Amino acid sequence: MEFLSEYGLFLAKVVTIVVALLVVFGIIVANRAHHRDRQPGHIAVSRLNDRYDDMKETLLEAVMDDADYHHRRKQQEKDKKAEAKAQAKKRKAELKAEAKASKKKHNDAAGNGAHEVKVPEQAEADAEAGVETEGAQLVSADESGTRKRLFVVHFDGDIKASALTNLREEITAILQVAEPKDEVVVCLESPGGMVANYGLAASQLARVRSAGVHLTVVVDKVAASGGYMMACVADRILAAPFAMLGSIGVVAQLPNFHRLLQRNDVDFELFTAGEYKRTVTMFGENTPEGKEKFQSDLEEIHTLFQHFVSEYRPQLDVVKVATGEVWFGQRALDLALVDELKTSDEYLTSRARNADLYQVEYKERQNIAKKIGFAAQSGIEGAIARLFSRLAAWRHQAQ
Repeated sequence: MEFLSEYGLFLAKVVTIVVALLVVFGIIVANRAHHRDRQPGHIAVSRLNDRYDDMKETLLEAVMDDADYHHRRKQQEKDKKAEAKAQAKKRKAELKAEAKASKKKHNDAAGNGAHEVKVPEQAEADAEAGVETEGAQLVSADESGTRKRLFVVHFDGDIKASALTNLREEITAILQVAEPKDEVVVCLESPGGMVANYGLAASQLARVRSAGVHLTVVVDKVAASGGYMMACVADRILAAPFAMLGSIGVVAQLPNFHRLLQRNDVDFELFTAGEYKRTVTMFGENTPEGKEKFQSDLEEIHTLFQHFVSEYRPQLDVVKVATGEVWFGQRALDLALVDELKTSDEYLTSRARNADLYQVEYKERQNIAKKIGFAAQSGIEGAIARLFSRLAAWRHQAQ
């Protein structure tokens, strides 16, 4: 008995120490996680041209003979060197022409006592050596042979437009470097959601057009309601043949438990200041006046939605399409909801031949708790999706 008593006391001490250590460790981890949460995320950029080239080279290496493939690679290296040499020669000629123009300007201004930062002889020498002068930086993109740049972002929207947090950072980053000759491509997927959230998301895309940069939206699956509110801002809308677009309307629905509460002798008291502070509720009795006002609010939002679409797509017969209906690709093209039927893959790979494609993504810092939460959410969603898929297959077999 004495042994058991001593062992129990020892075990209690061990448990106490372990619990204390766990508490201290938990506090340290929580503090570090809280510190990380306050740190901003970062912008990640990847060049899609390299990705497409890697895919192409992998397949060619697999299907071509070794000798032919190595010969092709050697020829590619020669072509790259020749192209680089030609570009350098062209640039040198441009710099030399710029130096001569600067010298002429210096001579013309000499009589007026104008001051030049760089003497023309030095500028011409720099041109011979291939050094770029300040004035040469103003050479246009077409003259200097610079390829057009496409900045690609992805927006996968839910009812809250949660991807808006990343979108605004991505747009802000792009507009720091984008020029009028460039293009922003948004791969958009969204069935719509909250009015204010999607209104702000559409405003983020409007920033691109306000900056004078061409904006293209590509829809592979769906851009409905708030999703189409975003899409219509683009200079050009592309959609897959079976993508769903439209749903230019407004919807609101909620249950009312007033009669259920009455049957159970439960009173629900609602206090407001202002005639229309609360037009309809879930637990109180909804009056005809309140319902009428609520419907009026929906109609006003619908009108604003239509005006917004008309502003960016004047060629669209808004009265005809603002019925809340959804149309598939070809029908959407007929109604001018989109400009061309093409998938994002087809568009991006075709543009990669004559432009540099950069995928821009804002990545938030995630602590351990968030990572575990996202993993659990993905697991549950996957399990539910597999369950519904199996149920559908079982019903099909039963029939």
